[in-house]
Amino acid sequence: MTCTVVNWIPLFTSSEIAKIVLDSLSFLHSNNRLILHGYVIMENHLHLVASASDISKEMRNFKSFTARSIIDFLEENRVRHILNQLESYKQQYKRDQQYQVWQEGFHPQVILGQGMLMQKLTYIHNNPVRRGYVDDPAHWRYSSYRNYMGQEGLLPVAVID
Repeated sequence: MTCTVVNWIPLFTSSEIAKIVLDSLSFLHSNNRLILHGYVIMENHLHLVASASDISKEMRNFKSFTARSIIDFLEENRVRHILNQLESYKQQYKRDQQYQVWQEGFHPQVILGQGMLMQKLTYIHNNPVRRGYVDDPAHWRYSSYRNYMGQEGLLPVAVID
């Protein structure tokens, strides 16, 4: 799955905002609402390889909770330039809210088999390398790559052999 910030605004360059996403994923995992197999958080989007009994419901909850938390953080810290963008790029028909953090949808793809799963994990783990941010995927802290290398990652991951 891919979740993208509206207009590709680079929200996750802030470690505090990235932590909101990490904490929310950790909560879903620890409450057995989501099994996380892989992830990467980039500056303006995230990729997840995950499963749940009702993945659509859990992703709606995740996006709703993180959006509210991110907006609260930005308001508390008076980050007006980002709030102005989130207001400007909000879908016009969303009259009941002032801001929009996430683009609509989460672009799920069904993974059919071990080969496809490994292909998706390789793709997401190499995203920071392809973008030129790091030379080695192990150097990107907001990723499950370290979990797959037998190291401790930021989130618990159900590693697939």
